[in-house]
Amino acid sequence: MTAHDERTVSLWAAIKVAPDAAPLRQDDHVDVVVVGSGIAGLSVAYELALAGLKVAVIDRGRIGGGMTARTTAHLTSICDDYFSKLIDLRGREMARLFHESQSAAIDRIEAIQETEAVACDFRRVDGFLFPSTGDQEATLDRELDAARQIGVDAERITGVPFAGFSATPALRYSRQATFHPLKYLRGLAAGIRARGGMLYSETVVEEVEETKDGVRVATDAGFEVAAMWAVVATNSPINDRVALHTKQAPYRTYAMSFEIGRGLIPDGLYWDTEDPYHYVRLQRGDNETDFLVVGGEDHKTGAADDGEERFSALADWTKRLVPNLGVVTHRWSGQVMETIDYAGFIGRNPGNERVFVVTGDSGEGMTHGVAASLLIRALVLDGDSGWRGLYEPSRKTLRAIGDDLSENSTAIKNFSEYVAPGEIESIDALRPGEGAIVREGLTKVAAFRDDDGTLYRRSASCTHVGCHVHWNSLERCWDCPCHGSHFAVDGTVLNGPAVSPLADPG
Repeated sequence: MTAHDERTVSLWAAIKVAPDAAPLRQDDHVDVVVVGSGIAGLSVAYELALAGLKVAVIDRGRIGGGMTARTTAHLTSICDDYFSKLIDLRGREMARLFHESQSAAIDRIEAIQETEAVACDFRRVDGFLFPSTGDQEATLDRELDAARQIGVDAERITGVPFAGFSATPALRYSRQATFHPLKYLRGLAAGIRARGGMLYSETVVEEVEETKDGVRVATDAGFEVAAMWAVVATNSPINDRVALHTKQAPYRTYAMSFEIGRGLIPDGLYWDTEDPYHYVRLQRGDNETDFLVVGGEDHKTGAADDGEERFSALADWTKRLVPNLGVVTHRWSGQVMETIDYAGFIGRNPGNERVFVVTGDSGEGMTHGVAASLLIRALVLDGDSGWRGLYEPSRKTLRAIGDDLSENSTAIKNFSEYVAPGEIESIDALRPGEGAIVREGLTKVAAFRDDDGTLYRRSASCTHVGCHVHWNSLERCWDCPCHGSHFAVDGTVLNGPAVSPLADPG
């Protein structure tokens, strides 16, 4: 198992973004060093390389092998948490800027795939919001009113192309889009390299430090990259322990792809109004068969270990709407970072002048990542951006009434688990393929027995700030519910913010 690998495989994963990228094996000096090679990291690197700066991208795993490979790749300018809520919490102007920036991100993807000749299946489509039940129709009225307040092109229609929904009211949002995320990243990587940029894979960054002359990025192999600017784009930021993590929460999300006959459903983006909601799109396949990609059934990271049940619920929901679906081709899960005021944290890392951060995708990682590239480019080259206040990482966040994304309460509750009994009485009770937390005296041990009987024992304490990890039987990894770190069964970090592997429990 290499960094970022989990057991499920997405529809996109067969595409390798930069398979010849190698680890950093010597000190380097560049203008900008970017940590993380997903849509955010590669987009930022591309924009700054295009501006003539020398860039280096570093990733703990394969280039493009992180959470971008686990998206469903909806390109939408519509707030994932509803514009009505965004207006209530942050006002009309911030909601307008949100739509403006997310729309600009889609426009930028469209332009880049044209100028760089990236064959990534990009296409403009309409997006449709529809209620799953009749008592949710009030949501449509509320969201149509919110759209009109901030100039979003939306209209009320009747019917979406699912069984039993021909007379259902819905909202249609124009000029949304979709694409193949890893084909697009492959094009970005080629564009970065064509402009002298470097891509370093399988390289673990341990420290990002601002110095009097710029920034210093240190790796676990003892090498350093010096630069004028650093950008940390690692899903959950590895360089921060408190400032941002208390304002967002990690959620595990699930996705599936099914074979579907071409033309059976019109190309588009479809979202229902359930909570958690479901989201549907098409992906072109070969010959006369396409893929229907469906996502949803989200839960707080580490709060549940029922992936198979989540997939079953997702499949049941999908087959009710599209009864003549073909076979399931892929199943996968990923992680999104939900912020408490509905927009990402993009800009200068709190307390830094030359270190930037991109996090808090709020379910819209593709457009947030590209908006980040436009915002950070403006901050580096021009010193400011009209979107800076919307995404300012150090902003004081307001909380919606009833919002339960309190990271402080999650952490406090989590630490109490150290005094609780283990999940099983002893490691001897572990069957092949099982993982569980076991108490050994005063120590909590994260134990896993492989299919061949090999036993793995690691400390149950996440190496970020010490939260208690939870077993994820679907991906066979340990998830930290506090800030979103994932660890392989041997303790290797799969996803930040943790940098160091789970310790030997002794």
